Amino acid sequence: MAIKNLEKTVVSTLEKLEKLKLDEKLHAELSWCWKSYEFDNNPEGVIEKSKEALGLLKAKREENSKAVSKKLIEDLEKITTN
Repeated sequence: MAIKNLEKTVVSTLEKLEKLKLDEKLHAELSWCWKSYEFDNNPEGVIEKSKEALGLLKAKREENSKAVSKKLIEDLEKITTN
């Protein structure tokens, strides 16, 4: 997993969750996990919370395909599959 791709995807995910006002608790948890990852380089929390965000964003995309980009979904799928 490329760190640059991980960073870009997580930041984009956080921005999208905030913009769409989806699950503020998940946003806070993912943000915390990201800061933790930057400190200790352990991606477990980031991956776990990214999986939750992926499910939420996929559901939102099914409701409105323009709300969430296909690329963001694909990028999230890449970082959450091992």
